[in-house]
Amino acid sequence: MQIWTTGVASPRGTAGVARQLEEAGWDGLLVVDSQNLSGDPYVALAMAATVTKRLGLGTGVTNSVTRHASVTANSITSVHRISNGRAVLGIGRGDSALAHLGRAPARLPSFSRYLKQLRAYLHGEAVAFADIDIPLDVAPPMSELELADAPPFSRIDWIGARGTPVPIEVAASGPRVIALAALYADRVMFALGADVERIAWGISLARETRRKAGLDPDGIAFGAYVNCGCSSDADKARDLVRGGLTTFARFSVMHGKASGPLSGDDRAVLHDLRDNYDMKAHTRGDSRQAGVLTPDFIDRFAIVGTPERCVERLRGLTALGLDKVAMTGSLRGVSEGDAAESKRLIETEVLAAARA
Repeated sequence: MQIWTTGVASPRGTAGVARQLEEAGWDGLLVVDSQNLSGDPYVALAMAATVTKRLGLGTGVTNSVTRHASVTANSITSVHRISNGRAVLGIGRGDSALAHLGRAPARLPSFSRYLKQLRAYLHGEAVAFADIDIPLDVAPPMSELELADAPPFSRIDWIGARGTPVPIEVAASGPRVIALAALYADRVMFALGADVERIAWGISLARETRRKAGLDPDGIAFGAYVNCGCSSDADKARDLVRGGLTTFARFSVMHGKASGPLSGDDRAVLHDLRDNYDMKAHTRGDSRQAGVLTPDFIDRFAIVGTPERCVERLRGLTALGLDKVAMTGSLRGVSEGDAAESKRLIETEVLAAARA
């Protein structure tokens, strides 16, 4: 299993972080794409690529609204070339990036169209002008220019067929997005928590979707976003993941209906989380929404506890068929000392053991 971590996109700071992560044994770094809360992810990733040699680099995650598919493909492929093939594109329907524009996540038909176009661009293929949904009141048809000649379609010519295309990883929690990811992604990255029953449900759904579409059910990879807090003190470990876990757990109930296998108690926690979510305190461990997470919920949905316990949980995910986890550690509103100790334990006692 590849073990990646997540972080903010800092045009200057990410390079130093990436260098330290590579030295510590991480497999990759995913940076957020949230224009009102952090720097540009592609600038940060390009800077990181110049100071690392093997560390994977990607977005965790971008969205299908704030950039045209051609721009996203162009940006991540640039990182791919700079890093000699180490980039991945993590994408979802959007969360904080859209919330700070006064919008909810992208609608499914739009997201599906975007994934198809994104895949075409990344493979050096053409996208018909008629499929590009730029409103006519924003930019009229090119025919109005009465050019002597013009491109017949949209294609990123410099990408062409050179090298291996950037892999697409779709962050998915609900059944419809999991199904779309199964058709158009290279890897489904589940945002279902670390509960093996829920992830097994997601894997089964993705494989069945591919089978019904006439595709090889084994022709796609699976990974997951997981929150991890490492400490011999169980309560400290739980507190370290509260803020990040609220973000990921909310995806399963964002639109009011909780998806996947859930106990009655867990379902109630998810609905309490949704009702109490304050986007102004997004990712904070001392937020109102973080306070609704019960110890039992955290123990199932996150990976918390001693190094041995964390290794055991990660190996359980490997046994399900996951080949990648993107581990989110401590975010804002937690003890800096406890967070630093958790990171040290993960790097010195968890990473190597979980892969053994």
